[in-house]
This record gives sequence, C-alpha cells and structure tokens, in this order.
Amino acid sequence: MYNSSSDLLGDRKSMYKLSQNSIYKSGEKTSPISVILVSSGSRGNKLLFRYPFQRVAECPSSLTSKQRSPYALNTSGEVLEDQDGDSREQTPLTDEQLVAGFSDIILATILATKSDMCGKKFELKIDNVRFVGHPTLLQHPHSIQVSKTDPSPKREMPTMILFSVVFALRANADPSVISCMHNLSRRIAIALQHEERRCQYLTREAKLMLAMQDEVTTMPETDDSPQSPFRQILPKCKLARDLKEAYDNLCTTGVVRLHINNWLEVSFCLPHKIHRVGGNHIPPEALERSLKAIRPYHALLLLDNEKDLMAQLPLDCSPALVRLIKTCSAVKNLQQLAQDADLALLQIFQIAAHLVYWGKAIIVYPLCENNVYMLSPHANICLYSPLAEQFSQQFPGHDLPSVLAKFSLPVSLAEFRNPLEAPVQEAQLIQMVVWMLQRRLLIQLHTYVCLLVPPSEEEPGLRDEEPLPVARAGGRSLSTPSALSFGSPTSSDDMTLTSPSMDNSSAELLSGGDSPLNKRVLETLLASLTEHERQVILNIPAAQCPEDLRMFARLLHYFRGHHHLEEIMYNENMRRSQLKTLFDKFRIVLVVTNHEDPIISLFQSPLE
Repeated sequence: MYNSSSDLLGDRKSMYKLSQNSIYKSGEKTSPISVILVSSGSRGNKLLFRYPFQRVAECPSSLTSKQRSPYALNTSGEVLEDQDGDSREQTPLTDEQLVAGFSDIILATILATKSDMCGKKFELKIDNVRFVGHPTLLQHPHSIQVSKTDPSPKREMPTMILFSVVFALRANADPSVISCMHNLSRRIAIALQHEERRCQYLTREAKLMLAMQDEVTTMPETDDSPQSPFRQILPKCKLARDLKEAYDNLCTTGVVRLHINNWLEVSFCLPHKIHRVGGNHIPPEALERSLKAIRPYHALLLLDNEKDLMAQLPLDCSPALVRLIKTCSAVKNLQQLAQDADLALLQIFQIAAHLVYWGKAIIVYPLCENNVYMLSPHANICLYSPLAEQFSQQFPGHDLPSVLAKFSLPVSLAEFRNPLEAPVQEAQLIQMVVWMLQRRLLIQLHTYVCLLVPPSEEEPGLRDEEPLPVARAGGRSLSTPSALSFGSPTSSDDMTLTSPSMDNSSAELLSGGDSPLNKRVLETLLASLTEHERQVILNIPAAQCPEDLRMFARLLHYFRGHHHLEEIMYNENMRRSQLKTLFDKFRIVLVVTNHEDPIISLFQSPLE
C-alpha cells in the first residue's frame, strides 16, 4: 500500500513537471530574449545595461571552441568540426546565446539610432534575433542653447542626446507580440523622458551605470570567468532593477507594473500570457472581436475577490472603476449593473472590457436556475490537485471531484434545487458554481435553433446533392449580411420578415384568405424561403394559429444557429417559456442544439 501511494505521488509530480514544461515551451514564443538600454550622446554610443547577463561568460568559451584549429589532435573524443561548416548544424546556438554573442560595443552601435529615427518604431532583424524599441530624443535646454563656439564650462559637460529601451525577440515572433513589445518600450521611454526633463533622472542613472562599468573593467580578474559589470549595477541602480523586473514579469505573468523613479507608474499587460486556449495564446485580434461582442444581457464575473482586486488598483484609478467593482455581481447583467452603479452603459462596457483584457474578469451569462453547465474538457480532475485542496478549504464538507462529477453531463441549476433544503444551502451552491467558473472548470451551454425543412419526396436526389442540414440551415435563401458576426445585434437588413403591419392584433391576421395582410405575410415568407420550405411551414398545425405564425415569422431570422436563446429573449423582450413553446409547436422544422457561445467561450479558456 505504501509503495503504491508513493508511486502515485511520483506520478503526480511527474505530471505537474510535464505540464510546467509545456507551459514554459509555449511561453518561449512570446517571451523576450533580453532587454537592453542604450544611449547616444557627446561621448558616443553606450550600452548602459542589458539583462540577462548570466550567459555572457559562456560566450567566450563557446567562441573559442568554434575557433579551434582543425589540425589539432582530438584527445577528448569530441567530434571535429568540418572545415566547410556542415557540422555546425549539429550543435546550433540558441537564441539566448546569439544575443549574448553580441558584444556591448556592437549592440550600442546598431541599437543607438540617429536622431531622425527618434519617436518612431525601431525594428531590426539579425539572423534569428529581432530587436524592437522606440528611440526617444532628449531635448535639453542647455544643449540647445549652447553653441559650438561657446567657451563656457557647459560645453564640456557630457550630454545625452537620445536613448532607447530595446527588447530582443525571436525572429519568428508573432506580429502582435512585436507590437506589444514596442508599446511597452514606448511607455517606458515616455516616462524616462518626463523624469529626465523634470529632475535629470536618466542622466544620473546613466552616469552611475557607466561608472560601475569602468570600475569593473579596471578590477583585476581573480577568477577564470570575467565578472559582469551589469551584476554590480543591479543593487545600486533603480532603473536597472526596473528593467530586470519588466523582463522577469514578461517571461512569467505578462503583467508589468513599474514605478519609474518611484514617481511615474508604467502599467502594461501582455495578453498572450494571460489568455490561452489549450496552451496556445489567443491573438489580440480575436480578443478584441470578442470584447466588441459584449451585450447588455451579459454579466461580469470577477476572478479575484473585492479586497484583493482593490489592492491591485493604482492610487489614481477611476472612481467609476471602484464603484463597478463594489457593485459587480455574477447574477446581474451589465444593464442592471449600470443602473446600480449609476454609470452609463457605454462606460460599463469600457470598464468591463478593460478588466477582461487584464485578466481580472471574464464575461458570462448571469447566473439563474435555467443556466446549463457542463464540466470543461480542459478541467483538472486530479484528486490531489491544488484546486481540490483550495475547494475543500473554501467549502468544508465538500470535495471538488464529487461536485464536478455532478456536471459530467449537461445539467441546469434548477435540478439542484430542493424545496426541503434551507436557503443557505442554495446560496452555497451558487458560490460553488461561481468558484468553479472563476477557475474555468465549467462551461455554459446555450440553446441554438436551426431551421431544417425535410426534403421533398418528389426530389429523390436532393439529399445527395444538398450539403449537410446544418450548412443548409445557415446558408439557405434567407439573406445574411456578410458583416454579421456571431452575437452581433440584428441589422436593419436582417429584419426582412418584420413589417409594420405585423404589429396589428392577431385577430386581424389571416382572418380571410383574400386579406391584404394575409397576402403580405405570405409574400414575406415567400421572399425569404423556398417554395418547398414555405409549404411545409404552412402545413404545420401550429401555423393555423395566426399569432403563432406571426411570432414564427418575426423570429425566423434567428433560426440560423447564430443566436442563442438568451439573445433572442433580450432582443425581442420575450420570456423563455414563450420561445420554448414556439419551438415545440414548430419542432417539425426546427432543430434545437446546445453548445457553447463561440464569443464567450474565448473567455472561458482554462487557466495555465
């Protein structure tokens, strides 16, 4: 028994190591290789700081091994290099080694650009390394006013003309990652430029860095490996520590929060590190499309509790953001949240998108008893996972695997209700569902409806020639605007089945065969459907009821599988029971499916 338990613990550790390795490998694609600070001034181009610097000592040994004479005897059993260079492919240098192979003088020369390139994006690709930065010009009043013939002592003072914070990336980095790194470089440069003009902060830090480099250079070498001057700079230079912190955060969490000169705050978020699906990052373009698809019937679910989230906010944050966090609830939609927080709905959308982008919240549908949830295919169901321990501490007397087992199949929250139980237990169930949604352990399924008319018996080859029923429901003759996306509001071109005359009472609708209103309804159906589809719909017994037929015609543009039940309820101001009754009456031509909302599922990706 003890051996089996020890083997189980060993398997758990190995499993976690494999998952961490996979996360690290996927993170390499979005992590920078190095961060470099260069300047240009009266003393020429200087490399002030670079990080990481641990691998610099390995570079000379690797270069000497490459420069070994091909005529030397192989006494260590190593494979001799081919004179033609073919054997280099057997031991290629990593990207980190390539960056470490560049000397400080070379990096200072190629990264310290001319004054004409300041204020623009700088991008340079050398072999497998891509350098991205934002050169910034420093316009000192003294350097502008002093002429070349001025004999005053100001002329002899060293001045800095420009500087640049450069990130070294892999050459095949995603364009969105390159854009984000340039954005961070620009933000740091703006803060440093402001502090330089205010109190010459950058000049003081640059003098300190150069003095430490000169001091380390003049020191005698006691060890075999040369001592890096940048290691000595870190404990004494605040700017160097800020750049190191930015690099470390970009490689781990993706969230950077710096306080330049303990005065200006620089906040940055790398969405590739925060939003992932199955180990792959979500492109910012897809995230932006999903954020634009937020609707008033959605809800905002905070991933942290109110106290922790408030502690992470900057001191000068918007009061509207604080008000929203204090009012936010998973059972309120955004429209109700706007009313309770006394904010405009557009402002609620902007704040919600901001919190989602920074990974502090996700978009869900408001919790209610009709919501259908299911176990996420990416959920960690290990018995001894850290989530299971957190769940047991949060909810004593309950274990996570047993609760997740109840959601193995799609189940609505109404099925968990027991009239004999106390209201406290029902509230605890809501808290457990919220806890599992925050950890991406559950996914919500929505109801979608597709129009699927049985093929005509007079056309036996129709089934072989026509595409699949789902494609038929989405590509039938009903006009669909090309710009219409999932979850988008219904455009005016999409309301081809609704006319002003349809708002009349149902008693006047289809009162006689020759009624003008009756002909108008039939003409509308005929224009949007094929002749066969129209005949099948009119032969349904429910179509003989004028009000049912009017409601079916009004909602027909939703029956393409692109709009879920909750969206129809909100747009048409209808109850769920009304829609389900209508679906049941026209079940001969309507196919009901349950699956995730393609827009919301982007925010319900599993945590890495």
